[in-house]
Amino acid sequence: MFKILGFLLLWRLLGNPFLAIIVILVLFYVLDRRFVGITPSFVKPLKRLGAIRRLRQQVYMNPNDIPAKYELARLLIERKRYREAKEWLMPLQDPLENSAEFWDDLGNCLAHLHEHDAAEAAINNALSINPRVKYGTPYLRLASLNARNNPQAAIAHLESFRAIQSSSCEAYYRLAQTYTQLGRTAEARNALTECGSIYRSLPRYKKRQERKWALLAFLKRIKS
Repeated sequence: MFKILGFLLLWRLLGNPFLAIIVILVLFYVLDRRFVGITPSFVKPLKRLGAIRRLRQQVYMNPNDIPAKYELARLLIERKRYREAKEWLMPLQDPLENSAEFWDDLGNCLAHLHEHDAAEAAINNALSINPRVKYGTPYLRLASLNARNNPQAAIAHLESFRAIQSSSCEAYYRLAQTYTQLGRTAEARNALTECGSIYRSLPRYKKRQERKWALLAFLKRIKS
């Protein structure tokens, strides 16, 4: 009712229903970006493209700049340009052999290119260096890789992830996604329910960070 009244008020003030709809959409986008974060950012992709161009030029000027090459590959992964990212990452295995973040990024890249054995080896290498790297996200990657052929291994990886991320709404939302992939619908729904419980128990300053995942979990629970 409030939305309808707001639309009618804007229509009357602006004298154009289409302009009123545009204003409502803009307000919705601004409020979402400020308080929730479900809608995509229009600014972040532009900044990322600018950073990629800068890093390409930087590497061209200094081919031995390892940090620039790694950052370039990481940004390419964010753009889902996995094959190009792999070309940058593969030569960095020796200089970054002790970086857990590097091995997880390489494993992530290889997983999206369907090189599952190599991806699993790289991710396990990351976890051997730092079992808590990226707050346990590599365990989710391993669970996804094993979901079809080795469900028990996938569940073990999920439990390892849960042990690290016991108070994260994002963790339980992603946990539910992986359980769904395994066909374990009851566990997936329990994870979504737990996500809501965790959100309600969080302090106010933490809720802003986790609100997006709590809302996504709520919407997914309604559909299931």
